[in-house]
Amino acid sequence: MTTTHRYRSAGLAGAGALLVSVSLTALGPVARAGPVTEPFGPGCASLPSSGEGSAAGMADDPVATAASNNPELSTLAGAVQKAGLGDTLNNAQDITVFAPTNDAFEKIPKADLDKILNDKKQLTNLLTYHVVEQDVTRSELPDGTFKTLQGGQITTSGSGDTFKVNDSASIVCGDLATENATVQLIDTVLMPKS
Repeated sequence: MTTTHRYRSAGLAGAGALLVSVSLTALGPVARAGPVTEPFGPGCASLPSSGEGSAAGMADDPVATAASNNPELSTLAGAVQKAGLGDTLNNAQDITVFAPTNDAFEKIPKADLDKILNDKKQLTNLLTYHVVEQDVTRSELPDGTFKTLQGGQITTSGSGDTFKVNDSASIVCGDLATENATVQLIDTVLMPKS
């Protein structure tokens, strides 16, 4: 197993934005380097082995762009675009996205999903619930509690290569690096508390 390194700009500031009380902006081009673990989990095998949607290809792009290139995340990428959150996510630094796969979105009844996708406020609320304002990798997952951009909290638990989010979603491929974020692919859409 090899350890890869990635460089990211540091900086994260909250400010009011589209329908949410928190928005992310880059503070500056200060670079930092650090070791990143290899992606883990059974779902990593379903990623393309090369190209923009592969683990290596995702590392070269900011998170919303990387998601749009990944065939496992096309529903999420479309939802991000529909909510107008692409630039916000691409300009954020050191965030973690608990990214529902296409299969996760398919678990939601079509009528319910269509209702969410056609209500920008509700969609923004849902999507920002999947984003944490810090870099969360495998070492923080065994017993974690993290504040989301939506304002709620998510919890993580587990060990080895097996982790749960909010006791309902499994991380199927974890620690995917993008230019500005860590992505944890999950098999169930997380629903914020009303």
